Amino acid sequence: SDARMSGTAYGTVVLHVAPEAAMGGPLALVEEGDIIELDVAKRKLHLHVAEDELEKRRAKWKAPVPSRTDPTRGYVKLYIEHVNQADEGCDFDFLVGKSGPIVPKDNH
Repeated sequence: SDARMSGTAYGTVVLHVAPEAAMGGPLALVEEGDIIELDVAKRKLHLHVAEDELEKRRAKWKAPVPSRTDPTRGYVKLYIEHVNQADEGCDFDFLVGKSGPIVPKDNH
């Protein structure tokens, strides 16, 4: 996400959980009927499922296959393989820390 909710938020909303479900993150293991606890004050998001059950789910989980573009070449391949998660800035991993000082907003 670009961090905008476009007026869809009426109450507490979790904008991003990392790693993403598509990368095998915790939300990839959620199934219908699971209880998820959100404690904003403690910055805690907890899936109430026993660890042995989560291990079974992890064992059968398969990464989704991108469907709209050929993921074996070009920008899509680059994006899939090198863009960091949102909590790390959604930047290319090979550019992180390479730009020098921060560029002020009015300079671009």
